[in-house]
Amino acid sequence: MAPPEKMSAADFDYIRNMVRDQAAIVLEVGKEYLVESRLLTLARKEGLNTVSSLVTQLRAAPGGPLQRKVVDAMTTNETSFFRDLHPFETLRKAIIPAAMERRKVERQLNIWCGAASTGQEPYSIMMLIHEHFQELLGWNFRFVATDLSSEVLARAKAGRFSQLEVNRGLPAPLLVKHFMRHGMEWEIREDIRKRVEFRELNLIREWPVMPSMDIVFLRNVLIYFDADTKRQILGRIRRLLRPGGCLVLGGAETTLGLDDNYERVVVDRTTFYRVRAV
Repeated sequence: MAPPEKMSAADFDYIRNMVRDQAAIVLEVGKEYLVESRLLTLARKEGLNTVSSLVTQLRAAPGGPLQRKVVDAMTTNETSFFRDLHPFETLRKAIIPAAMERRKVERQLNIWCGAASTGQEPYSIMMLIHEHFQELLGWNFRFVATDLSSEVLARAKAGRFSQLEVNRGLPAPLLVKHFMRHGMEWEIREDIRKRVEFRELNLIREWPVMPSMDIVFLRNVLIYFDADTKRQILGRIRRLLRPGGCLVLGGAETTLGLDDNYERVVVDRTTFYRVRAV
């Protein structure tokens, strides 16, 4: 079989400009192989043989359904249960207990997971709450999980995972306790699944009405944006956080040099951020 036709510079520029405009994701020169590999898979799903044919269709119908599929394909959805572990330990030991203490009179607490992907992160947080903070489930408690991609959100809402997916980071006792086997897949219990409100949200577009938040998880997302986009998103989150609320970013992400209204907090091996008191 002949190797796939290489992507032209013009096609690469068209894709990178479109993805930047639609999702603020920066595709640097040198990422051609990544774009080719992801779009060739999409092209074949669409019944096309080459990336060039896919781009030709995109050019013919800009803003159409195919554009959304391309943006979804170029969005990184790498995730796993209890990814990196330490942030979840800090959530259990420090962040949730402090938030519950702050909100104990109102008995109201809100969490937002801003990069839900296929659901492993929000469901990890919900399992942690079921295991250690049962009292919180009797509060006025909301858990909102959002993502840019409607395709991955559909998977997250279904709450079904392959054996490979549950093998990545999920302790066996939690698998047995919180999942049911369905053929070759594992389905998370309905009482956990129903507590998560999955919504579509593009971080660079207009946000829907959101409740004020006590805890925001936005991990491994800002790394794909330029500095101005990071500042815009951090500012919007800051205005959404309640006094004392916490923002948890990925290990390679920071507010430093972007938004001086946050203060950095280190607990064990986890760094998170709070809005500075005025």
